[in-house]
Amino acid sequence: MKYSLIYALLPLSIFVGCATVKEQPKAIESTVSREAQLEAQKQQALPAKPQFKRKVAIGRFSNETRYGRSLLRDEENDPLGKQVSDILAGRLVESDRFLVFERPDINKLKTESKLSGQALDVIGVDTMIFGSLTEFGHSTTGKKGFMSSTKKQTAEASVELRLVDVKTGHIFFTAKGTGTATVEAGEVAGYGSKAGYDATLNDKAIDAAVSDVLNTLIRKLEERKWQTDILKIDGDQVYISGGAHQGIQPGNLFIVMRRGEQVKSQQSGFGIELPATEEGKIEVISTFGTSESNEGAIAKIIEGDFSGTDLGNLFIAEPTE
Repeated sequence: MKYSLIYALLPLSIFVGCATVKEQPKAIESTVSREAQLEAQKQQALPAKPQFKRKVAIGRFSNETRYGRSLLRDEENDPLGKQVSDILAGRLVESDRFLVFERPDINKLKTESKLSGQALDVIGVDTMIFGSLTEFGHSTTGKKGFMSSTKKQTAEASVELRLVDVKTGHIFFTAKGTGTATVEAGEVAGYGSKAGYDATLNDKAIDAAVSDVLNTLIRKLEERKWQTDILKIDGDQVYISGGAHQGIQPGNLFIVMRRGEQVKSQQSGFGIELPATEEGKIEVISTFGTSESNEGAIAKIIEGDFSGTDLGNLFIAEPTE
């Protein structure tokens, strides 16, 4: 009786042991040295967080994939295009390196501000970010054997981003990110996972595509010079826009600059601002405000005389090293 039971269970144990989702991975020694790998990681890592935050806004994101063109939807109601912009906005806010402003749903904000009896004060930004979902798809592959099967689900996505100068409309940078997400399930003798297509793979693939291009995008945004405006001059005190949330702290030294003359280039057709000139220096003594929308800083004049000067012609910049 004992031997009969062992022989009866032996075939099933063989099938169970042979049916696995995938083979055990084999350790493969990299052809690149450990030192070279560490150096590559340093190149990919973001630099130290900048002292002062740039202002950016995310504009329209379209769905240019075959999937998007096959749907009878307008751009405002396209779920995948909006998903890309929402994920990007979330990543930029989480980085704590920028002031991110709303643009796609600005009309909804204007409507809500009217209902609340307050006018919406739209803030100008340094750079606008536009883009599109250019590739998107998913596939299912698998293998079947005697009393066993496996299924692998894959989703792939690609996004194209472009940075636009808000003063000229000039596209000064473009970048592409790609992402892939997979999940695998197995079944033996009727037991195991039998999941249908995992819809969350779409979200994961798009998220991976945005993450793929995020560091490159951040680096390019932070190459643009930071500056802010003067709110008021009262005697030897200067009130400037931006406070603690933007990284401004007591003791910061800034340069007061006079804007250069605006001329038009006959060669390119662009309006060109001639180089600004230094008019003086200030030192921050305190900050005020409770949020990014109402904060500012008070500084004392160290060099220069700005009495009677049109504040619209002046701006505050970081000192050059």
